[in-house]
Amino acid sequence: MPNKRNESKTASVKAGKGLEVKIDGWWSNNSFFVQLVKDFSQFHFVNGAKFKFRPPKTIVIGPDEEGAEMMLLHELGHAILRHRLYTTDLARLKMEAEAWEKAKELSVRYGVKFREEVAQGELDTYREWLHQKSRCPECGLTRFQSSSGIYHCPRCENFCSLP
Repeated sequence: MPNKRNESKTASVKAGKGLEVKIDGWWSNNSFFVQLVKDFSQFHFVNGAKFKFRPPKTIVIGPDEEGAEMMLLHELGHAILRHRLYTTDLARLKMEAEAWEKAKELSVRYGVKFREEVAQGELDTYREWLHQKSRCPECGLTRFQSSSGIYHCPRCENFCSLP
């Protein structure tokens, strides 16, 4: 038997300043999502395969799965914080952490249970990615990233004398 929450439908939502926003997708009959669309009508919410923020104003709503509300609040956090481009991978990790902090704040406002372990698990994927990316493929030493985004190995590039 199909899950009624997964059925796609279109709904119109009255937003601020007399605006009417059309929403389409499994989330169109979910009061939490509908309220977010009303409260944040300055952003464009669309369906997609994965939750993500596309600057400057598009929030992609992924599949109906456990934690979907938290994921949406996280992506909304990016939008509210006006996250755009980053030049270093550490700056990206910082933006992700900031978006999760904003999601935590929003979860109180919207009555969504914020699960710290989910947020930290998501951040761990970025930490692991950063760790792997920063390892020198030649010698295995941790490299540093310049402000231009280029990784440098102190051993292989002879920035210092290491045994």
